[in-house]
Amino acid sequence: MSSKLIPSNPSDVMVIRNVTPNVATFSVPFARFGRIKVGGRGTLVKLTSGALAVFSPVALTDTAKAKVTEMGGDVRYIVALDFEHHIFVSEWAKAYPAAKIIGPQGLPEKRAKQQDDPKIGNEEFAVVFTKEKKSEIHISDEFDADFEYEYVDAHANLELVFFYKPERVLIEADLMFNLPATEQYSKVPKAEQPADGFLGKLFAGLQDSQGDARWIKRFNWFSIKDRASFDDSVRRIDQWDFATIIPCHGDVLEGNAKDTFRKVFEWHLKGSKN
Repeated sequence: MSSKLIPSNPSDVMVIRNVTPNVATFSVPFARFGRIKVGGRGTLVKLTSGALAVFSPVALTDTAKAKVTEMGGDVRYIVALDFEHHIFVSEWAKAYPAAKIIGPQGLPEKRAKQQDDPKIGNEEFAVVFTKEKKSEIHISDEFDADFEYEYVDAHANLELVFFYKPERVLIEADLMFNLPATEQYSKVPKAEQPADGFLGKLFAGLQDSQGDARWIKRFNWFSIKDRASFDDSVRRIDQWDFATIIPCHGDVLEGNAKDTFRKVFEWHLKGSKN
């Protein structure tokens, strides 16, 4: 059940802040397998049209609703960034029923099999990205005016990556982690956090983009199922002029995000490992 994967007191531990004037984040604690502190994050963007889009939504707490209202209240797009980041789609869809739901192939079918989970409803997806037609898919004129997007179908979790052009912000889920999840655990008392055991330290080391990032490079390189397709996606994303990366797991990268992206995906950008 999804209830085992989310904090029992999201309003107490959620960190809400504006990364840019029109982009706000909702950062929460999340421990994979109950031990590995990776954190979770939803992102709310105000389009030039005034409409709002939420990516990888987290719990819709009263304070989260207040932030939505502060930014105009008109939620028109709810985006599940990959095959895993969808638990709160129904919660947001119920609150904002006019919103289009967007996600990768296979996710609607996955959710249909989880109807015994009270968090997951049977909402219809307005846009579903597929490998075969990903270059033909468009979300809407108002959305496309502000965003570039890439479906990284070669990633194990079927990643959707979005670039908010007006403020040069890249929004992604599991394409790139940036551990440790400092902000996401900043409101959790130390005594209540999972201990940094062997698995936690190992995974944090594998997903740390600092320094030469050699381990995150290796993790990415050996976890891709279709390297040629993945390389093509990474090269397309690299063409976008972003300065900030908002990942779902770990801290936001601000200022030099493009340099970090190129360091982490260096082998994919070159097309071969040195």
